[in-house]
Amino acid sequence: MIKRQVVAFLLIFSFCTTTYAQIKEKQSLISIINAIEEQHRVRFSYANSTINDLKCLAPSNNLSLKDKLSYIETQTQVEFKILDKRYISIKPIRKKKSQPSIQLLDEIIVSNYLTQSVLKDSNGNIIIKPEKFNILPGLTEPDILQTIQAVPGVLSANETISNINVRGGTHDQNLILWDGIKIYQSGHFFGLISAFSTYLTNRVVLSKNGTSASHGESVSSTIDIELDRTLNDSISTGAGLNLIYFDAFTKLPLNKKLELQLTARRSMTDFIETPTYNQYFKRVFQDTDINNSSRNNRTIATNEAFYFYDLGGKLLYDISNKDKIRFNFLNTFNTLNYTESDENANTTSTLNSGIEQQNLVTGLSYNREWSNAFKTNFQLYLSNYRLDAINFDVINDQRLIQKNEVLDTGIKFQTNYKLGEALNWISGYQFFEVGITNLEDVNNPVFRSNIKRVLRNHSAYTEIKWHSKNKNSYLRAGLRGNYIPKFNTFLTEPRLSFNQRFLDYFKVEVLAEIKSQTTSQIIDRQNDFLGVEKRRWVLADNTQNPIIKSKQASIGIHYNKNKLLISAEGYFKQVNGITTRNQGFQNQFQFVNAIGRYDVKGIDFLINKQFKNTTTWLSYSFSNNNYTFNALNNGNRFPNSLNINHAITFANTYSINNFKFALGINWHSGIPVTIPNERNPVVNNEINFELPNSRNLRDYLRADFSTTYSLKLNKSINSTIGLSVWNLLNQKNTINTYYLLNEDNSISKIDNNSLGITPNLSYKLRF
Repeated sequence: MIKRQVVAFLLIFSFCTTTYAQIKEKQSLISIINAIEEQHRVRFSYANSTINDLKCLAPSNNLSLKDKLSYIETQTQVEFKILDKRYISIKPIRKKKSQPSIQLLDEIIVSNYLTQSVLKDSNGNIIIKPEKFNILPGLTEPDILQTIQAVPGVLSANETISNINVRGGTHDQNLILWDGIKIYQSGHFFGLISAFSTYLTNRVVLSKNGTSASHGESVSSTIDIELDRTLNDSISTGAGLNLIYFDAFTKLPLNKKLELQLTARRSMTDFIETPTYNQYFKRVFQDTDINNSSRNNRTIATNEAFYFYDLGGKLLYDISNKDKIRFNFLNTFNTLNYTESDENANTTSTLNSGIEQQNLVTGLSYNREWSNAFKTNFQLYLSNYRLDAINFDVINDQRLIQKNEVLDTGIKFQTNYKLGEALNWISGYQFFEVGITNLEDVNNPVFRSNIKRVLRNHSAYTEIKWHSKNKNSYLRAGLRGNYIPKFNTFLTEPRLSFNQRFLDYFKVEVLAEIKSQTTSQIIDRQNDFLGVEKRRWVLADNTQNPIIKSKQASIGIHYNKNKLLISAEGYFKQVNGITTRNQGFQNQFQFVNAIGRYDVKGIDFLINKQFKNTTTWLSYSFSNNNYTFNALNNGNRFPNSLNINHAITFANTYSINNFKFALGINWHSGIPVTIPNERNPVVNNEINFELPNSRNLRDYLRADFSTTYSLKLNKSINSTIGLSVWNLLNQKNTINTYYLLNEDNSISKIDNNSLGITPNLSYKLRF
């Protein structure tokens, strides 16, 4: 198998190299602009000195006017401003001319995949640009992990951003990178808010398939959060607040070669209780000790304090036009403390319990431009995740301490060799060491377990990018090899992304990949870590927790003309090496350790129409997702716990003057659930369940609304006020159901419900 993969890669590389001769000469920008004026019946206004000496590759005639302008902006130091239907101004970009002269192959962008801030490139990636964030239903400000859920094939079965399911995968199967560093904690408020401020974010790249060979350690999607890479020539500052938190940022040029960027956010939840906070609290802590005031016919009084913060920054230093150093850091933190008081027989017992969750990441990179065709990048990084909980049981006089810690350190070296205007070659090496500790300590009865495992991984990769002379064909092919010394295991992972434009407005897209990961999350017991953050990170051990491996292929066809986009993509995905513990079963398999796989077949469909002030889109996803565990269910397949057969999103955004409005509806079929046998529910003091995941919850339905108003206070200060309403119709949705056996052998049914109607207000200032 390895030989076949290597041969296939070499054949692709050979094909691309032979087509290298198809190189397109650059043209003067003036001649390109003249051609655009004639074709689209527009006129450009500019100073001759702005464009006289500029040259670039001519955009394809098949592109729309907006796409052509965006394409030219990526190749030159100018930007366009559409004044009205006929006139467009051109002005130089106010950036330091210290950007690398080497450019990656320009990517063909499908403009406004959903809105002007959500695009699609020629690799099949979804690009999110927070700075251009328009508005989305339920959101008045950009939230990275909420925004990507608007993309077909991406949703959250339990409505949180700490449980994003891409084409049937669990959240830990997503690789989330913050400026190239892996993140192990993605949410605040235990999953309801992204842990990433967007102020310093240049763009977010979501890859559902055909991932770049430079990325490893995931069997599902890659979410790459890229920060600013170039210096600014002026100070930029902003601040804002909503009913949950307040935040601020600054981009501060210290001199011509040095810039400091900072962002900070802190919740107000520990000193102000707003309607939004109350709804969030009710959603997160339902059916936990924190929200359970009556146990064993005794009243337990609780008093809780909760808050979160994040602090991030980046230091940019241009040693010279060819040498650049970048240093970044991010610290995200959640804490919850609560006091339990038990009044019993004239005595009062008061104990403090709590949970803390923190992810600290930092990295240092050095970029060197050796020539106009060759550059290198070297990166050192560290990611440290820590989850600590202490839980006192007042009634049983028991204390439980739990800890989960991840220390991920590594280096990465990458070369970029531009072989011509049509061909680019990158290659690199990555080494990382991951150590994971899991601690559990009980005082009554006395029990202590402290397990630490360490894995090292050596990875080498190579990848080529090529496009045809007329930009109608695009290919990216790569190969990644991973060697894990502890297991003496070598894994090869080919990656492919190809698209071909035909009949002017159609494009066919083929994506494929093989990937693996050695880290995953499991659930030992549903009440671990106070029942709030149940999942803990573990490392593969090649016995109970094998290396997880995936293979995926898809083919799609896209039509784009006159601001109408129609997209359909069919895919197949198989993931091997999953365990019952990382699937979080709450049925007859809850305490069983077994290894298996899941297989998904599906279709993602999108239709998007843009009008003058309105954008409307409808997306539909179909998937059939099934488990196979040889040791369970007699080896027969049964539905995946995340199997959502049908999902539909309809949304509309409208802009008029300084107002923006968005309204959307989300519907999907209910997730599978296992219920007790109706005729014989209890056997041998255990719940007698039906066949696993043989029933489904009721369908999920939610409507969201948002609106913003922008106001320019003076020449240099802009402000925006926003209102959003999540679950506008206050629809009651059950997102999970499970069953417990009581001491009298009766069965309790537990329903976890989604957020009710949740309003939020926001106000932003930017200087």
